[in-house]
Amino acid sequence: MKNIAKTFISLVMLTSVVSCDEKLEQFPTNAFASGTFWNSESNALIALTGMYRGNINYGTQVVPSDWWTYCGIVFLEFATDNAYDRRGDNSTYNRLTDGTLLPNNNVVNGYWQGSYRRIAITNDFLENIDNVAMPEEKRERMKSEARFLRATQYFYLSQFWGDVPLVTSTLTPDEANTVLKSPKSEIVDFTIRELEEAVAGLPRFSDIPSSEIGRASKQAALAFLGRLFLAEKRYQEASAVYQQIINYGDNIIDSEYGPLFNTQNENSSENIFSVQFVPGLAPNAMPQHAYPAASSGWHIINPLGSLAEEYGFDDGTPFSYDDPKFVQEDMGANRDQRFRDTFIWNESTFQGRRYVCHPDSTQSVDQLTYSKQATRTGFGFRKYFDESFNGNLRNDYGGNIPIIRYAEVLLSYLEAELEAGNAITQDLLDQTINRVRGRESVDLPPITETNPDLLRDILRRERRIELAFEGTRLWDIFRWEIGDDVLNGDFWGAPFPDSERYPTTSIKLDPQSRWYVTSKSFRPGVDDKWPIPESETNINPNLAD
Repeated sequence: MKNIAKTFISLVMLTSVVSCDEKLEQFPTNAFASGTFWNSESNALIALTGMYRGNINYGTQVVPSDWWTYCGIVFLEFATDNAYDRRGDNSTYNRLTDGTLLPNNNVVNGYWQGSYRRIAITNDFLENIDNVAMPEEKRERMKSEARFLRATQYFYLSQFWGDVPLVTSTLTPDEANTVLKSPKSEIVDFTIRELEEAVAGLPRFSDIPSSEIGRASKQAALAFLGRLFLAEKRYQEASAVYQQIINYGDNIIDSEYGPLFNTQNENSSENIFSVQFVPGLAPNAMPQHAYPAASSGWHIINPLGSLAEEYGFDDGTPFSYDDPKFVQEDMGANRDQRFRDTFIWNESTFQGRRYVCHPDSTQSVDQLTYSKQATRTGFGFRKYFDESFNGNLRNDYGGNIPIIRYAEVLLSYLEAELEAGNAITQDLLDQTINRVRGRESVDLPPITETNPDLLRDILRRERRIELAFEGTRLWDIFRWEIGDDVLNGDFWGAPFPDSERYPTTSIKLDPQSRWYVTSKSFRPGVDDKWPIPESETNINPNLAD
């Protein structure tokens, strides 16, 4: 709803109120005086925009204020085997999975506060929208949007915490301070019902006009429902939900991968639901955080070598440093196009500038060290950025961030079919994983493996590559229960075998001359369930484990 946002988002920002300290949200962040506000359709539309905004704070952030800020989506990869936070091992994102997670973690608190503030906003909306004189069809659609937005928050809460308070009405201060947790099963059941009701009342993706881009569709609600069924291992139900999205036929796999994530093609029909940003009014400040130093950025997002090495060659063969197709002087040569669309590497170009991060390049502001405001892995970040952009890095970029893409739907549908024990046929592979890999700009050879045990690893690797930095990797690790395997041990960056400084500057040495980045000690059964923030349990002991 970028067009709607342009009209109303400044009003929402001006009329929003400050919430109360660190408590479980008692009143909506974007609340309005009920006696005077809920009296017109135009005001209802302003409130609707406030629901979509949730607790998103525009501009640069240190920790997430909402799941759908760039801090909430992209920075969550720091807790995975995909990326490293340039701020170092003490980054509270890193502490989510390195064996040092505590209830005072401010990242956990940011997600918690963001969820309950959006829930409070939607509860307030649902309690008041019937007071507005407006066409019933419009009112029912808005109610469905509110239920969808509330359900997405309970999806996240159920997946990362499990047992949490189920709040479906505005709380008084006393209620907020004494609320009880509900079991995860109850949260899941509620979320399923809410998403199913939302599906019934939302329009199809193809019926949303361009003036309303960004508003929720049936497909968006179904995609979150599919995610929940996957997580709960209800694979047949997940498969049926994803099949519904496919059968609508409204969404596509676009021919180009890179432009899906920037202003060139952000409104592609592949992007089922996206966070809307508007230059100036509601800017996406990620360029400031992520651009390399040569482009005046802070270089916080650093892809890890463990992700880079997952991208094979453009003929479909697996990656290997020993393969003659690997070119040390140009690590993007002969690689899967998505590597080139996602990474910056030594001697590549970004915004028309030569990117120099070699450890021996002592005069470069982007030199790989442990001290400069530059890369910590030997890689930089390209995905999400229109390289022709030349405005203020904090205030002028308006690129959207996808939450759900059709590519995820197809890969999830194949996963559901595989894990349900259904027959894997070539036709199914061609409808799903091969459509994703076969987009024109990627054009990788089709997968022909139908043995479920062998296909599982292929599918998981494809999902990791295709959805890199889209906020799903940690959730995938948790639901696949692979944290003990992929979040333990040493993590490395790019190789620099010709570096004279490497032997004395890399903290640890590697036979491939890869730069040492960090180590993790993930604790299965501990780090895959987040603690309720200490600031909440101090106020309300009922929330303590």
